[in-house]
Amino acid sequence: MDVRTQSTGKKKISSAIKGYLILCAMIFVSWLVFKILTPDNFGTFDNMLSYFQASLIASAGAVGFYLVIVMGMFDFSIGACIILSCIIGCKLAAAGMGYAGLVLGCLVTGGIVGILNGFFYIKLRIPSMIITTGLALVYEAVANILANGEGQTLPADLRLFGQMPGNIILALLTFFAAYAILNYTKIGTYTYAIGSNEFIAKNMGINVDRYKFLAFVISGVFFGIMSILTISYGSSIVAVTGMGSMSRNFIPTMGCFFGLAFKKYGIPIQSIVLGEFMVNIIFYGFVALGAPTAIQDVITGLALLIIVALTTKTAKGAIVK
Repeated sequence: MDVRTQSTGKKKISSAIKGYLILCAMIFVSWLVFKILTPDNFGTFDNMLSYFQASLIASAGAVGFYLVIVMGMFDFSIGACIILSCIIGCKLAAAGMGYAGLVLGCLVTGGIVGILNGFFYIKLRIPSMIITTGLALVYEAVANILANGEGQTLPADLRLFGQMPGNIILALLTFFAAYAILNYTKIGTYTYAIGSNEFIAKNMGINVDRYKFLAFVISGVFFGIMSILTISYGSSIVAVTGMGSMSRNFIPTMGCFFGLAFKKYGIPIQSIVLGEFMVNIIFYGFVALGAPTAIQDVITGLALLIIVALTTKTAKGAIVK
């Protein structure tokens, strides 16, 4: 190994360490603020473990959604995908298929949603936000029809992935899969190339439409995994209409923006996981304070705007997707 290679390796290591230190400092400050404000019912070891387990749910979807976000696209159908996947997985599991029905139902449904999102986005040439908003209404309607207006409950003996160690194992496998896709496959390489400059990527001979489509499909599968964790942790879910699923979009999205912000440190997947943990600390901190839901929504919205402002840099004359 020559001097230049050693220098590059050390630079990458030091950059990653800097990123971890910043994230850990942010998490500690978030914890400390709420611990001071409400010392009796926040921030114990058991509390923190509970917050971390809750954060794994959104992280599992966010690490897949990162492929879509980093290309400059967006998806407003996340919540609808989660609800539809949970309902189908729950129905198949309760119908006698057990864990096979739960896992396959959620993964296949998420994958189909990803296929539809990618297909219509590529074929219609309409901004991704508009396409996925329209499709979200369709997914909500399908979920409502399948549920027949009734809440769906996962049987108590099929909730392995809602508690340790099942949720930890599934989440870790998901994170490793996302890391491998981004760092050791052509999909990951081309994802970053397209996100950096789509026109240059096309001139390099990259089939941009194909990899955008694959990004939506992979994202859908990861949301299928998120659905498994969601229904296993919460045990029940209710179909909604009229874009009522939108509230489920923002937490995974916030995690992705952490990934964008810390991409320069070479730790996007890790920062998504730690970022989601911090978001949950803040959320449960306000719950411990007894803050009204409206105040929590205001803080969440402001936090999302701040993260977007700090992480999104649109070049002059660039196309907003």
